[in-house]
Amino acid sequence: MKLRQPTDFLILEELEDKGRNVATNLAAHTGKSRKNINTRLPVLEDYGLVEKIGPAERSGLYEITSLGRAALVYRDQYDETDDFESLIEGPSPDIDESAGEQGSFARGENEADEE
Repeated sequence: MKLRQPTDFLILEELEDKGRNVATNLAAHTGKSRKNINTRLPVLEDYGLVEKIGPAERSGLYEITSLGRAALVYRDQYDETDDFESLIEGPSPDIDESAGEQGSFARGENEADEE
């Protein structure tokens, strides 16, 4: 996932703050050109950060997704990580299982206590 800074994060911020919107309004709110916004929105959609909504396929109305909100939460770590996509998607199911085991140890339910 290659994001353009600050443009992509500005788009995500505006969609989170103002709700669903179109490129013309996003351009006005971010100070970026409409052409630039129109270029970035489909990329952000491909990454799953925004979603095109509306009854018409060419409506141009977008809203932020939960993954887009996660990207905003972890924005400060974008330059520090090699795999931003994995960071914002969260742990894989394999990691979840081991985390569950760690949680049981934290409650004192390990094998040594059962013997």
